[in-house]
Amino acid sequence: MLQTGAEVAASQGFTQLRGRRVAVCCNPSSLVRAERPPYRRHHLVDAMRQAGVNVTRLFGPEHGLWSTAQDLIAVDAGVDPVFGLEVGTLYGRTVDTLTLEPDALTGIDVLVFDIQDVGSRYYTYAATLCMALETCAQVGVDVVVFDRPNPLGGEVVEGNAVARKFKSFVGWIDVPQRHGLTIGEIAKFYAAEQGLQSQLTVVPCTHWDPAKYLDEQDFASAGSTWYAPSPNMPTVATAVTYPGTCLIEGTRLSEGRGTTRPFELIGAGWLNARQYAEAIERFAIPGLHVRPMQFEPTFQKFAGEVCGGVAVEVVDRRAFPAVKAGLALIAAARQLGPKQFGWRTETYEFVSDRLAIDLLMGNTQARQVLEAGGTLEDATSDFDRDSRIFAERARAHLLYTRRSGLFADGLRRTGRLPL
Repeated sequence: MLQTGAEVAASQGFTQLRGRRVAVCCNPSSLVRAERPPYRRHHLVDAMRQAGVNVTRLFGPEHGLWSTAQDLIAVDAGVDPVFGLEVGTLYGRTVDTLTLEPDALTGIDVLVFDIQDVGSRYYTYAATLCMALETCAQVGVDVVVFDRPNPLGGEVVEGNAVARKFKSFVGWIDVPQRHGLTIGEIAKFYAAEQGLQSQLTVVPCTHWDPAKYLDEQDFASAGSTWYAPSPNMPTVATAVTYPGTCLIEGTRLSEGRGTTRPFELIGAGWLNARQYAEAIERFAIPGLHVRPMQFEPTFQKFAGEVCGGVAVEVVDRRAFPAVKAGLALIAAARQLGPKQFGWRTETYEFVSDRLAIDLLMGNTQARQVLEAGGTLEDATSDFDRDSRIFAERARAHLLYTRRSGLFADGLRRTGRLPL
């Protein structure tokens, strides 16, 4: 049965944390299942306290400790009413608040990080972890990461590198948009590439199969470990589309926020649903099916307005190129409404001098190709090269064996993985 790093640590009584002053960066996804039926789930902080761990401080990432804040909404520090502990915010009103301040670690021996990632570069929890690693290295605080499965599996890599000019909170780590790493592997990869001298310990998952999506894993009768890690990431199916449909944030199209299917409903008040679906289908994206839809967001873009658009359905996950599909959604909308379509120009993740779509893509290539009427192949021509370079860089930091895909290719060349 698959166990997360937190569950492995819990089964061992959190012995590596006993007698130490512990801070925890967590959110509602930081759950620990009991080892025996009925497999009740408890929050990590409760589990640690019950085991006698001295939890003295908490930190909340974007969306806050309980994921109550929507995207781009600042979260204040304070005292948590559930745990009665001081909570520091790592997503406040200024860009400085994204970085863990050294003073916030006064009296702390070890920082524990346990939050579900979704396998996409833009998802900011990995950036929060990596920025915290830098501060902990600076002040000599140890870091323990309780690893969790990448819900998209660990064998598919898709996307391009992040150019230095476009480094941001949604592109803090130079990995492709779909990177194939777990949060623990990202921590090892980042610490090594940055030369961080912090004492980093990753507690791996057990029985995680990188060839499978999270909802295909062997949980026996314990049920999935999935719990929405942010307000608009309700299901694994949402995470499957997200590496592509998050790109809609860089446009004036609705990405489905304010509906029950965020990142799976895409549209705009000016779009004709059927024409939009037909335009997308002409791109013949493998594994993608879109249905004409009408939907009305309750907040954010087109709030209170009926949008014409599509329901994004992935009918073959293993064939589905998510990032390319996201660009197809954008290209089709531009073709149907060149005057109505627009890129998002407002400040995005504290950046106001570069377009959001360029921050998400990591460079200007895709946008400029689409603006010039170029093909999706031209827009994504850097994907193969950049993905292969990344796989070579990351391979030494993998915690779990991949038997197919770019990570496995290098292992076969070196004889470390049989043909």
